[in-house]
Amino acid sequence: MENFEKKATRFLQDGIPFLFIIDFEKSIKKVFTFEEAANENIFFNIKGNGNDENLAKTNLEGVDFDLKPTLVSKEIYEKAFNTVKQELNNGNSFLLNLTFPTAVKTAVGLNEIYQKAHAPYKLLYKDKFVVFSPECYLKIKDGNIFSYPMKGTINSDIPNAQELLLANKKELYEHNTIVDLIRNDLSMIAKKVRVNKFRFVDKIKKGDQELLQTSTEIQGELPENWKDNFASLLLKTLPAGSISGAPKKKTLEIISKAEIEPRGFYTGIFGVFDGHQIDSAVSIRFIEKINDTLFYKSGGGITHLSEMNEEYQELLEKIYVPII
Repeated sequence: MENFEKKATRFLQDGIPFLFIIDFEKSIKKVFTFEEAANENIFFNIKGNGNDENLAKTNLEGVDFDLKPTLVSKEIYEKAFNTVKQELNNGNSFLLNLTFPTAVKTAVGLNEIYQKAHAPYKLLYKDKFVVFSPECYLKIKDGNIFSYPMKGTINSDIPNAQELLLANKKELYEHNTIVDLIRNDLSMIAKKVRVNKFRFVDKIKKGDQELLQTSTEIQGELPENWKDNFASLLLKTLPAGSISGAPKKKTLEIISKAEIEPRGFYTGIFGVFDGHQIDSAVSIRFIEKINDTLFYKSGGGITHLSEMNEEYQELLEKIYVPII
């Protein structure tokens, strides 16, 4: 049986479109043709490119997509937050993305959520989890590699929302730290790494609301034979800096100590080779089924400027399905 690296390389060299999925810990790495994925009840759509035309559709007219969350207790969150803050104060990390699972009650299942969610990157993995991510991880086009780290969010209904977001010192600190980290990650596998557009504002749907999110475009040039080494190059950059932190190695050690369970596929990545180019996403906006209970996994970046109650509230604010 071919391993991940050999199968991905063969598909790239033969121009065969494929889906790849990697978990946060890099312990599970999967690659499928579009048909193989459908046969295993794995469906995806990346900006119109996917196999979900084969997914059995459900009549969703009048269906209630409300999510009723039960957050992890504030005491449990505070313990993890204080662990992280102590490490930050000791200089062992500058930024750490702290995440937690939240149990949600809803009248719908993963299939229905996948069908109704509006996002550029969508994945339904059997009856185990669904992702509807707004965040690109890496794109490869014409031998160039691009990354678009997202850090900094505000509700557009707030007066002067964009100005407040761009002026927020904590959000700017987070964004600068992640951009620097991603530049370093890309420099391990590409040359002439540069920032093309810094901290531009995107709009993201949150139900009936609209969020403003800041992103940056980073570009580098891959070696000519990148298709021969794609898998190993990709794995060198993982896990994604935007959902781990900096410096990455030490921050990952702190995450494993502070969080209450391994992340699994949450905050891993998934992507597609369409026969010509590659597009991939960070697996955020993530709902997982565990023992017939749905858990929405969310989190936020912790810096020395973070306040516990604000970060705890952010867990809740990120629990939503962007309905079409």
